[in-house]
Amino acid sequence: MKKLAIITGSKGGIGSAISSAIVDKGYRLIATYNTGNYTCAKEWFDSKGFTEDQVRLFELDVTNTEECNEKLNQLQQEEGTFDLVVNNAGITRDGQFKKMKAEAWFDVINTNLNSVYNVTQPLFAAMCEKGNGRVINISSVNGQKGQFGQANYAAAKAGMIGFTKALASEGARSGVTANVVAPGYTGTPMVEAMREDVLDSIKSTIPLKRLAKPEEVAATVAFLASDEAAYITGETVAINGGLYMA
Repeated sequence: MKKLAIITGSKGGIGSAISSAIVDKGYRLIATYNTGNYTCAKEWFDSKGFTEDQVRLFELDVTNTEECNEKLNQLQQEEGTFDLVVNNAGITRDGQFKKMKAEAWFDVINTNLNSVYNVTQPLFAAMCEKGNGRVINISSVNGQKGQFGQANYAAAKAGMIGFTKALASEGARSGVTANVVAPGYTGTPMVEAMREDVLDSIKSTIPLKRLAKPEEVAATVAFLASDEAAYITGETVAINGGLYMA
């Protein structure tokens, strides 16, 4: 019987690579998509060449606590207990804090941080009862070091790290691990579309002088989900080319 995984933010550059890596490891993957965005999700599904046995598209507003609780409890009845939860949903609403509107603050906090509660909480008890499982949260180098113009984003991503350490402490007694992957600048289509001079400026600040590949982030997630990583919990794995060394 296949192991069961769920990922939020599955269609972005990093999320898409993670989704492929999870499927390649033999998981059945539940890939969430935003309410009303089925057409876009189906196009992504088809472009990846997935089968319905490999991936199930699942409409979910990750910012809606009540909806997540109801739908994810129903999903467990249909699919079973999850072995892997990957929280990757994220947005940005950049701007200096002194000018930041409440909407920009709460949009980012709700999508990037509160979604982690909304998705993980309905699934965690069953994972603990089962006696094994993995929770992997995708944070950011800017959650570790902060970033000008990203007070909301940095707060949310740093919050994910603190949450993960606490969850790791709770899950350990039941064989459930929790870890963070914190990418730096990554060569997603959105980033690669930047002007060449802007990209060169970014790369010049990175000791390895290049962007991360989405597949490198995905490979780290796949490792943390593996049996070989069963003794790793509460850790933050940085993939930033030396940009920030904690």
